[in-house]
Amino acid sequence: MIVVTRLDRTRFAVNPDLIERAHASPDTTLHMVDGHVFVVQETLDELVDLIVAYRARVLAAASVATAEG
Repeated sequence: MIVVTRLDRTRFAVNPDLIERAHASPDTTLHMVDGHVFVVQETLDELVDLIVAYRARVLAAASVATAEG
């Protein structure tokens, strides 16, 4: 999960695997695979960085789990 911020400054977590697309015009808008739409404060570049960091954590955890198993 990644944590993002709505325009009213409330924070929520979203599964980045369920983001269909994101665009900025000017606010960053997340379009989810289930049709939900969220407008967030994070820039598109920040959103991409959050997703990359999330995927890196998943791969690192999988690597540790494989090494221990």
